[in-house]
Amino acid sequence: MIRLYTSPSCSSCRKVKKFFDEEGIPYVEKNIFNSTLNPNELKEMITKSENGTDDIISKKSKIIKEGNVDIDSMTISQLINFIRKNPSILKRPIMIEDHKMQVGYNKEEIRTFIPRAKRIAQIACDHLGMCGESWNDEDDD
Repeated sequence: MIRLYTSPSCSSCRKVKKFFDEEGIPYVEKNIFNSTLNPNELKEMITKSENGTDDIISKKSKIIKEGNVDIDSMTISQLINFIRKNPSILKRPIMIEDHKMQVGYNKEEIRTFIPRAKRIAQIACDHLGMCGESWNDEDDD
């Protein structure tokens, strides 16, 4: 199941939820401001980040800028505690499923969350004109 980390005022979060709803993709939404983030969830985000904290933390956030916070000098434990106390520093939305994570709304990249069989069927319909046909149907000639 996809975990979707959001905030109420986030337009990209609304786009992601709309996409998942339209595609019939189930997800569990977690508002980062209404619940304290679990340390294991944050470790997973950090671990799955290709570019470390740059992928998930907005270094332009008010808390980091005004407080002269140096994220890069923190230990993992310090970073996790800092995020838990200041969830607004997280970029949004964050989507996690199994071995993949995406941060932000990207129209093309979000398609990886569509189940493989459905993606193949959509390609067949859109590009090959095979809408509604079964891949296992044999010709009735």
